[in-house]
Amino acid sequence: MDQKKSDSPSQLIDARIRELADWRGETLARVRSIIRAADPEVVEEWKWRGVPTWSHAGIICTGETYKGVVKMTFAKGAALEDPARLFNSSLEGNVRRAIDVHEGDTIDEEALTALVRAAAALNLAGRKR
Repeated sequence: MDQKKSDSPSQLIDARIRELADWRGETLARVRSIIRAADPEVVEEWKWRGVPTWSHAGIICTGETYKGVVKMTFAKGAALEDPARLFNSSLEGNVRRAIDVHEGDTIDEEALTALVRAAAALNLAGRKR
């Protein structure tokens, strides 16, 4: 991916989605849309040389793309309620939790929206201390 210093994180995420040009790009675009709708104040960032990241008073989650999975890693996922059991990866850690989305998986938009909102609220609560 050709990136210019002048490209914003949102432009870099747009480019990543176009570059993937397969189910992973579609999934990343869908996840991004859900995150942005769940938290209109979310800030898009481009970290660690190419990882789409969404933040609000701290990192909410990342959107990593691999050959067989789109991985949403929630920075403080272990502290979040997950009644819909979306978290299916990185379950052994004390802090992070992840959602691995495979080709053909259906994303539970309502449950993901709740997780994003809870992650933002947790970040905001930490800032107020």
